[in-house]
Amino acid sequence: MEDTLNFKDIFKKSMLELDAFKNVSWVEIFWGLLISFLLGMFIYFVYQRCFRGVVYSHNYNVSFVLMTLITTLIIMTISTNIVLSLGMVGALSIVRFRTAVKDPLDIVYMFWAISVGIATGAKLYPIAIFGSLFIALVVFLLSRRKVKTAPFLLILHYEEALADEGIKTALRKMKYTLKSKTIRKQMTELTVELRINADNTAFVQSISEIPGVADVALVSYNGDYAP
Repeated sequence: MEDTLNFKDIFKKSMLELDAFKNVSWVEIFWGLLISFLLGMFIYFVYQRCFRGVVYSHNYNVSFVLMTLITTLIIMTISTNIVLSLGMVGALSIVRFRTAVKDPLDIVYMFWAISVGIATGAKLYPIAIFGSLFIALVVFLLSRRKVKTAPFLLILHYEEALADEGIKTALRKMKYTLKSKTIRKQMTELTVELRINADNTAFVQSISEIPGVADVALVSYNGDYAP
């Protein structure tokens, strides 16, 4: 019976009375948030320097800093009480994020910010700091890796009766993948994917000189295509 009463007392103090908040150290909160902010700014700097997408978003990059701080606050809060932990899980389960993330690397940075926030909120500062340094080193190494060929989209508008054979002859000299072909009366729109060196674009001028070709466009291609 005594063990039962002791267990009830412990259960009552830890889960119902929230005594853990009476012993909160403001110094630990300050240092935790400061380290979280500095690591969030470190992620901000790495993302800015290593971004290789089409359009850089400053607001999206700032969200990594805020995400790190908010995650740190959440972990600091729920680590003090089991009831709050369960309540926080239930509250976050109803949140739905509908913003489309086009670049898979953006999701990696998002998980990096959340992981740093969790480690910092749990006072595992060495893991947060050295883990971030190691991840940043890997990101820098991979982002500096030179790719011999890059993907491009070649978009042609031409009269099929006049230019079809000439375009086929020109494309046979390159490796290409057909993306779309649209015929509008006499005009045809052809879109193909090419992998070429960025400085090897002389063929665009040659194709534009084929009789029947109205215009030629070469566009940098990041993998997303909507016909």
